[in-house]
Amino acid sequence: MPPAVPEVLGQSDAFLEFMERLSAAAVVDRPVLIVGERGTGKELAAHRLHYLSGRWQGPFAALNCAALAPSLVEDELFGHEAGAFTGAASLRQGRFEAAHGGTLFLDEIGAMPLAVQEKVLRVVEYGVFERLGGSGAVEVDVRVAGAANVDLPAMAERGRFKRDLLDRLSFEVLTLPPLRARHGDVPLLAGHFAGRMAVELGLPEAPALAPEAMALLEAHDWPGNVRELKNVVERAVYRAASPASGGPVDEIRDVPMDPFDSPWRPSQETSGTGRPASGPAPSAPPAGLSLPMSLQDTVQDLEIHALRQALERSRHNQRKAAALLGLTYHQFRGLYRKHRDSFS
Repeated sequence: MPPAVPEVLGQSDAFLEFMERLSAAAVVDRPVLIVGERGTGKELAAHRLHYLSGRWQGPFAALNCAALAPSLVEDELFGHEAGAFTGAASLRQGRFEAAHGGTLFLDEIGAMPLAVQEKVLRVVEYGVFERLGGSGAVEVDVRVAGAANVDLPAMAERGRFKRDLLDRLSFEVLTLPPLRARHGDVPLLAGHFAGRMAVELGLPEAPALAPEAMALLEAHDWPGNVRELKNVVERAVYRAASPASGGPVDEIRDVPMDPFDSPWRPSQETSGTGRPASGPAPSAPPAGLSLPMSLQDTVQDLEIHALRQALERSRHNQRKAAALLGLTYHQFRGLYRKHRDSFS
């Protein structure tokens, strides 16, 4: 029985076009590069590429080239012979041997040292290499899938990536669309992540995302892409179910986008005691005020005026309006709720 193909969700045109190209490339036994911003799901795409290929019964091995010191990448990929260096007491196989008959996924391939790139090129070209400290050729049958969130051709132009290796790996280049370009996928993914988190927490069902919460998710730029969305939704479900946050609730109205948001959050503007550090002198009080006056009404009018101006300038993007006023999103939402009747 074949293993389950890794679940990849999406219904937008941009995402479906990517999946069509991935499925077509999977059946052609050639190297592939998967390119995309951080958090777009490059490793998940590589898994799907493997399980849709003729190598699906073989192993899938992976290495993040940026997660290791440059001196260790070669050993991880090619292994070593006993006595190759101090501490090498026995023979050790590397990832290429572990992936024999299957697929080797090289994440953050742009971080691979140039000397190692030369050795990888030889494996891709001829299917042979030598372990560290060895002289005999080791033969392997491996399909390489590389991934990067950087401009590899530009790196090659600057001499930081071998042009020959880039040419060899780029038989097909699959570029994952960022989440902001996947129109309509945010609600689908948010519902999926909410349901998975509810199961993990033992909830009978996931709390629904209220229209205003979903509107906030859809308006966000998602620089961290699907990974960021997953974290945001899971955190919202967890807090909605937590008694410490007033839960459990059936509907999520406020999504905590920034887990660091707090009135006591330390910043560069505060001293070690938590008190504001010395900064610019406070501005002079506005002119035109006359006594007697209602300070409460005047402050309220000023808040409403500032809210209205910020919303108009940001075209009613509340996150941008908050930034214009020097507020966090949640501070802005609290102020907006306070004066909501003035905007109806």
